[in-house]
Amino acid sequence: MTVLVDPSNAEVIGSVADAGEEETAAAIGRAAAAWPAWAAVAPADRARLLRRFAETVDAHLEELAGIEVRNAGHTIGNARWEAGNVRDVLHYYSATPERLAGRQIPVPGGVDITFHEPLGVVGVIVPWNFPLPIAGWGLAPALAAGNTVVLKPAAWTPLSALRLGELALEAGLPRGVIEAVAGAGPVAGWRLVTDHRVAKVCFTGSAEVGKKVMAGCAEQVKRVTLELGGKSANVVFSDADLERAAAAAPMAVFDNAGQDCCARSRLLVHKPVLERFMALLERAVTSVVVGDPRDEATQMGPLITEAHRRRVEGYLGDGTPVAFRGQAPEGPGWWMAPTVLGPVAPSDRVAQEEIFGPVVAVIPFDDEADAVAIANGSRFGLSGSIWTENVGRALRVARGIEAGNLSVNSHSSVRYWTPFGGFKQSGLGRELGPDAPEAFTETKNVFISTEGTR
Repeated sequence: MTVLVDPSNAEVIGSVADAGEEETAAAIGRAAAAWPAWAAVAPADRARLLRRFAETVDAHLEELAGIEVRNAGHTIGNARWEAGNVRDVLHYYSATPERLAGRQIPVPGGVDITFHEPLGVVGVIVPWNFPLPIAGWGLAPALAAGNTVVLKPAAWTPLSALRLGELALEAGLPRGVIEAVAGAGPVAGWRLVTDHRVAKVCFTGSAEVGKKVMAGCAEQVKRVTLELGGKSANVVFSDADLERAAAAAPMAVFDNAGQDCCARSRLLVHKPVLERFMALLERAVTSVVVGDPRDEATQMGPLITEAHRRRVEGYLGDGTPVAFRGQAPEGPGWWMAPTVLGPVAPSDRVAQEEIFGPVVAVIPFDDEADAVAIANGSRFGLSGSIWTENVGRALRVARGIEAGNLSVNSHSSVRYWTPFGGFKQSGLGRELGPDAPEAFTETKNVFISTEGTR
């Protein structure tokens, strides 16, 4: 049994029974039993059911947002966006069943055609930092391609995934098509990795756990998509609009209290403008509203647990160069003020490790080549931003930085209609975008001879 706590006030909000190996295996069995009939549903009918699921989510938007505020400490504005993202992703992929077309390939002596066949049961293992959207990113394209899904939320934040499973039934999806299982990662999650009836695992979480998931899937040559950590660079050149770049920088890292693999937690600043930029940044950071996530004006909420707050604060020991900090509430809840460190060296611990909290490290750089080298000096490569008014420089630096999702003069990382994923130890494969459903299929090639046949 896992006791669930509201991160903003440390109050117990309920508890959830943890699924063990037997319960998880039973859920996999139900999904496996439901798969043949789901795969056989006519494309237009499967599309219609996904649209109905999206509409059901939309009708419960405020309820789902409220769950994320209580269970994950997300601000109400963010939580509404996250619930809406599930709706939008379902709508987007509802177009897939009628468009998941194969090809006719010219060959001598006959006709060659390809089909996209569904894999079977897909395990979607969701992290605690964005429970709703990441669940949607996995289950929507998987369902659209004709697979069934076992959805395993993080033990700390299971409520929204469990509710999604209920809403799927309310929308008319057959039983077993989505099975939501709350349980510990090493038990329920690991069963998804090792059970031969699960054809693919989508895992979002730390690089360390992701490596274990990948190794476990390798035992069965099982497909796996990994979305892991990040230590993304926000690169500000001297020719940038500094006021705009400084105003945007805080929420590029402090959104969701920094608990975001896309957080621009390394702030690279061109040396000629370092002093001016830091003055502008301090004004922006001290203006960030940290407080009750239920308040419409709040921009940043609490950290997820007391233990996680202690871990983040462990990076701020003696000798850490704290440039300035914002404000945070006192009293119950896992609060931490937005914190700017700097200047730091690119090799410093705070510039290399994923802190996963409201902490950003400022790193000065000399020139364009130095900026690219520093940005690439990390084992991660998920996202990043480039601020410059020079189009040629923007393109050169974007091509030079080893990251899967880059923005120029903005901090956008995720759009459901474009691919999302990382380089290096930030992950394997891509989610979202028009091609995602194909990652949940096998390509089958069929040759039909036209010679000597009647």
